[in-house]
Amino acid sequence: MKNIFKILFLSFLFVACQQKIKPEDIAKINGYWEIEKVVFDQGKDKEYGINESYDYFQIDKNNKGFRKKVMPQLDGTFIVNDSQEDVKIRFQEDKVFFDYVTPYAKWSEELITISDKKLVFKNAEKKEYHYKKAEPLNILGDGEKTK
Repeated sequence: MKNIFKILFLSFLFVACQQKIKPEDIAKINGYWEIEKVVFDQGKDKEYGINESYDYFQIDKNNKGFRKKVMPQLDGTFIVNDSQEDVKIRFQEDKVFFDYVTPYAKWSEELITISDKKLVFKNAEKKEYHYKKAEPLNILGDGEKTK
């Protein structure tokens, strides 16, 4: 009987601690994000140290936009190509989904967590992608601020 109460308590705690994502939270995604780790369904993690590319999101007030891969340069600029993934945000029940479209594929990811500095998505294979807010690099030491 004690075990049943423990399981119920832990389940309630888990559900209560999940972030409720509101439509106004979506604006926080705009900008550069660097992947920190991927958590697999079996609980294993893949940590990322240095990333050669960041994800850049731009979402408008109509919950439509795009995601691009950009490569940070030592002077604080980014190399950007023309390929991008169009994205539309979908609110369904208490969940938020990012629906992606390219000329080659369509897929969805669930937005689990968003804050000014953290971002977590879960895909159909139950992999969680953990991001941190990225800033342009400037290791030249010229004292100038990057844009």
